[in-house]
Amino acid sequence: MPESDLDLLITAARAAGKVAQAHQGGDLQIREKDDGAGPVTAADLAVNELLEDQLRAARPGYGWLSEESADPGVRLDHDTVFIIDPIDGTRSFIEGARSWAHALAVVQDGQVTAAVVYLPMLDRMYAAQRGAGATLNGAPIRAGARSDLSGAEILAARPALEPRHWPGGLPDVTRVHRPSLAYRLSLVAEGRYDAMLTLRPSWEWDIAAGSLLLEEAGAKVTDRQGGALRFNNPTPQSNGVLAANAPLHAALLERLT
Repeated sequence: MPESDLDLLITAARAAGKVAQAHQGGDLQIREKDDGAGPVTAADLAVNELLEDQLRAARPGYGWLSEESADPGVRLDHDTVFIIDPIDGTRSFIEGARSWAHALAVVQDGQVTAAVVYLPMLDRMYAAQRGAGATLNGAPIRAGARSDLSGAEILAARPALEPRHWPGGLPDVTRVHRPSLAYRLSLVAEGRYDAMLTLRPSWEWDIAAGSLLLEEAGAKVTDRQGGALRFNNPTPQSNGVLAANAPLHAALLERLT
């Protein structure tokens, strides 16, 4: 019986973790990308090569979008595509921290159908398949049930909570941060934090996998203005991301807009 897309992503993510970890402590050949897009290392490129080889060999009819691959736009001719961030949290990886992740997703007709966010240093495998729920290391996860915005813990960068962004009034929340955007989304899906917000344009490879984890864990995830997220766009970005359970999502959106 053919391997499911989700099983394929899980196998590939574990292999990616071994490649990334093998580069730690060695010459990472760090360079800065153009246009202030951040650093890239030999590990990012090696993981990208591994994932492209494994995934495209298994699904030659799927398109390909990755942070570390050139994007000539051929993917737009495909109904189904892989959307990949080889290492989400490259700065953390460079610093020797543990909270970087591999983010892998399959998107069909604009919707994520299978997704994995894997943190090899923490041995945390978040996985989801549309209609089948979300898991962490095989155990089901659910987003939190908190309905009171006051005192909620929200994953966000410091600028997101500047008063100028909140015409409806700055909410009384506790801000927490993690470098990997995919991990932040996963933590809300797991119910460890109440909400996640980024107001900056967000690359699809950072958010595609985490968006399905959230949906399957019972949370609501949209752009910063409440618009639906769709993927494999000509310019692969969304207008920020807002994620929480339905009551908190509504409360935050009311303050933002």
